[in-house]
Amino acid sequence: MAVPKPIPKPAQSRPSWRAGLSVYLQPRVLIVMLLGFSAGLPFSLAGQTLQAWMTESGVDIKTIGLFAAIGVPYLAKFAWSPAVDALDVPLLSRIYGRRRGWLLLTQLMLIAAIGLLALSDPSRSPALVALAALLVTTASATQDIVIDAFRVESLPDEEQAAGMASYVAAYRIAALVSGAGALFLVSGLVSLGLDKQHAYGATYLMMALLVLVGIVATLAATEPAQSVPVEADHAAHAQENALRRLTITAIASFKDFFRRDAAVAILLFVTLFKLADALAAAMTTTFVLKIGFSRIELATIVKGVGFAAALLGGFAGGFVARAYPLRTSLWIGGLLQTVAILAFSWQAIVGADARWLTFTIAAEYFTGGVGTVTFVAYLSALCNNPLHTATQFALLTALAAFGRTIFALGSGYLAEATGWAGYFALCTASAIPSFVLLVWLQRRGHFEALGPVKV
Repeated sequence: MAVPKPIPKPAQSRPSWRAGLSVYLQPRVLIVMLLGFSAGLPFSLAGQTLQAWMTESGVDIKTIGLFAAIGVPYLAKFAWSPAVDALDVPLLSRIYGRRRGWLLLTQLMLIAAIGLLALSDPSRSPALVALAALLVTTASATQDIVIDAFRVESLPDEEQAAGMASYVAAYRIAALVSGAGALFLVSGLVSLGLDKQHAYGATYLMMALLVLVGIVATLAATEPAQSVPVEADHAAHAQENALRRLTITAIASFKDFFRRDAAVAILLFVTLFKLADALAAAMTTTFVLKIGFSRIELATIVKGVGFAAALLGGFAGGFVARAYPLRTSLWIGGLLQTVAILAFSWQAIVGADARWLTFTIAAEYFTGGVGTVTFVAYLSALCNNPLHTATQFALLTALAAFGRTIFALGSGYLAEATGWAGYFALCTASAIPSFVLLVWLQRRGHFEALGPVKV
């Protein structure tokens, strides 16, 4: 396949605070924000809300534990991401365009899957519930693939960070709506006379309707300009076998990435950048409860203060990523999210001090938000070939998830061996390899090679 050259984007001057705020009102950024809401809805519906429904339905705790497997599509999504790059959706892609056609398909699938879950009964058919939940997470993971590709291709450099910050904020709000909000709605419906099963079913149907926010965004959006040469390439190969096209695209995506200088070091850096933050987050809830805080205090401080701090941190990260060169914003985000972990070590020493915990959680979630946005801005810069955006971005995010999945598996053993203060100190130290790689990549001229440097 012919590889179209990325559309050049002009360098931008360092924005003022007013310009930094006004960018969030750009139509393209608002579209991405609405898509973030659609992406965040399934997170709790297949997680904590579903767990609550099954628990209240009397499902065995061992069965509930097995339902963790429905999250596998989020980790394995890179396996089918080449389909999003290689294939067009019949009819929808012809009407709405390459990326928007896929967006609309995944959103319709999401509504159908959540609707099926709403019609299921955990007490009578847990297998059907498991199937419906797996369909929800698969549709959700595929939507994530398409949204990431759409965001990277449709936003110019000066709007990428703002788009990501808006996406993260809307994602978190949607997760709160489908989590705590859904449980409040169930309680309200029960108080009106519905039994619990019908109350949960009606709530899930209402949550399915909220995916319409994403559909409205998809219909209001315009197809990225980078889709034009790719659509021409697809048309030229339309008569080829779909499986062959899919295989060629997958191989070409990996070849395209590994042709760049220091490709292996880049992948290591992507894997390690959020490792310290992920290891700390893996034990946060257990740590807070173990040192003497109650569930109410946990919900109020960690879920309440932490939620607000994460939103503010995301928007602050958006400004940092716009105001400074990519390498500088990575240093700012990386150092902030790493140093903040040490507050947990001091918390372990002072014990159940609510004021210090408030500061610790606020610092951790705020700096984590800054680090996440600056990091995703970097991932977006790496995915600059419109033929392979979805595949490469899915691969990179899968590697970044290793910290909170594979590497975090032994976190409990490590915490028991070192004590809480020592554990969080080791979490902080685990960031050192990523900083070494950042220095090495910077000296090699890696960031200049990614494109114009923002000043």
